[in-house]
Amino acid sequence: MQKPYIILEGNVEYTLGHIQNNLIIYDFDKILVYLNAKGKLLFGAGFKLFDEDSEIVFRLCNYMIRDEANCKKLDMDVRKGVLLTGPVGCGKTSLMKLLRHIVPHQKPYKMMPSRNIVFGFNHIGYKTIEDFGNGQCFCFDDLGVEPMGRHYGKDCNVMGEVLLSRYDLFLGYSIKTHATTNLNAQELEERYGIRVRSRMRELFNLVAFDDGSKDKRT
Repeated sequence: MQKPYIILEGNVEYTLGHIQNNLIIYDFDKILVYLNAKGKLLFGAGFKLFDEDSEIVFRLCNYMIRDEANCKKLDMDVRKGVLLTGPVGCGKTSLMKLLRHIVPHQKPYKMMPSRNIVFGFNHIGYKTIEDFGNGQCFCFDDLGVEPMGRHYGKDCNVMGEVLLSRYDLFLGYSIKTHATTNLNAQELEERYGIRVRSRMRELFNLVAFDDGSKDKRT
């Protein structure tokens, strides 16, 4: 029988928890050991999780494993997606790429740079918006810094339209959407308008790095 809390990477086995009363009880310290190891495999030997980010990692891990009791304490709604915000280089994209690996039994979300979606729109038009309004779970990376879309001379705020489609999916089918962004709430509202910003409050749990978080890429 497959045990989703035991993950094999090469010849190394990582046990992230144990079964108790038919529930997986995860061990956060063991999850951290696995995340650091998996991060090195994905991003290179220099990867590491920083102590200063432990609170954010803890919040996101509890969300990913769907620990409803802890999420309630952390003011996280497991039905919603995650909007991970913070300054450039603080590690948002790497974290979202990494964390999906601790729950191999769940259908993974697909990482998609927001600018690539706009480039697709510029090439093939509104079908692009339909394609990202489907039943798959996505994480839109670098939301808010993508260019305006333009197809056959007509401008379109592509990601704003995609988010409205994702909101309808969330309401109708409980399909989650995740995103990372460098922008704050006011900047997002200026970029997408009040209507989309209102929908984003319902779509996402906000998880924010401190404004002073250092650039991990330097």
